[in-house]
Amino acid sequence: MLSAWLLPEHVADVLPRQARRIEELRRALLDRARGYGFELVMPPLIEHLESLLSGTGRALDLRTFKLVDQLSGRLLGLRADTTPQAARIDAHLLNREGVTRLCYCGPVLHTRPAGLSATREPLQFGAEIFGHAGLEADLEAAELALDSLQAARAGALVIDLADARVLRGVLDGVALDTARLAELVQALTEKDASALDALSAGLPAAARAGLRALLRLYGGNEVLQAARTELPQHPLVLEALEQLQWLATHLRNAFPAVRIGFDLSDMSGYAYYSGPRFAIYGAGSSDALARGGRYDEVGAVFGRSRPAVGFSLDLKGLSEVAGASPAPAAIRAPWGEEAALRAAVRRLREAGETVIAVLPGHEPETQAFDIDRELSLVGGQWVLRALPAARPVN
Repeated sequence: MLSAWLLPEHVADVLPRQARRIEELRRALLDRARGYGFELVMPPLIEHLESLLSGTGRALDLRTFKLVDQLSGRLLGLRADTTPQAARIDAHLLNREGVTRLCYCGPVLHTRPAGLSATREPLQFGAEIFGHAGLEADLEAAELALDSLQAARAGALVIDLADARVLRGVLDGVALDTARLAELVQALTEKDASALDALSAGLPAAARAGLRALLRLYGGNEVLQAARTELPQHPLVLEALEQLQWLATHLRNAFPAVRIGFDLSDMSGYAYYSGPRFAIYGAGSSDALARGGRYDEVGAVFGRSRPAVGFSLDLKGLSEVAGASPAPAAIRAPWGEEAALRAAVRRLREAGETVIAVLPGHEPETQAFDIDRELSLVGGQWVLRALPAARPVN
């Protein structure tokens, strides 16, 4: 018989040490976004399903938990991605004419994990820029994503650039049903040459050659030059390659320590993205720490189609690779009813100090804090005394 306390698969409690790290990351990343001029929004976790899924495609539908509203009888969804909600806020609630920068941080729920070790309840941090169609917004989104990961001390970073328009240019004029196109996209993303050959059988020779070329087009700066000669000279393809070069040049200047690569066969989110997109990895990591790009059609279903670009990441996953922060300093104080002692403790806490009162019969908690001082009674006054050797925290 299963334990009543057993949690569902890929769902876990966050214990104190990781919770503190996640909260520190949340504050640091929101502060970084504010430094770029992003405004914080807090969309609801639950919405009417048609609003939550409008224009997002089948992939998000399959990841979304659904339930019936006991008040209205309508079908509700627990959000699996906050981007559509940010687009709704921009289109209907703010309705600004100029550029709007929005950021958010909150839980999302997935019916299935994204990977074997992934959680089904990520804590999603993201930032969106609405209202600017130029590459300046794409660059700003990528820069904020890299800045955020560097602020988290995520180690050496690699950013891979791609563009959904490359495949659209390769397949322009080719009649494909939705299911076959989805399979082609999956084969490209997984770099499955045999599946790609089977799926492209019967397509025009130029399209088949372009699809096979895409499988080889990943790596460094040489990729863009090879793409210009191996891919069709289609306006969408040429524009995408030019813009990827522009973005790479500016990112390389701003982040010389970040390795920049290109993966033109990575079509993750192909139905969603409309232009340049990026994925950022840690050194030796196969899972992206952050993903983003341009998705200009995200607000169209809300009656206001605006240029849009942004990124998101999972703070829980990021906390696993982020640089460890030292345990916060704390003060040990005896518990007592004496007014002077209680006043001294209050003053310290109001000044921002952590004061741990040792409850009668117990020792102070030392695992989460670096207790480096204690409140002692000296000559009738409560004063701070440095401890000779604070216990190290692993």
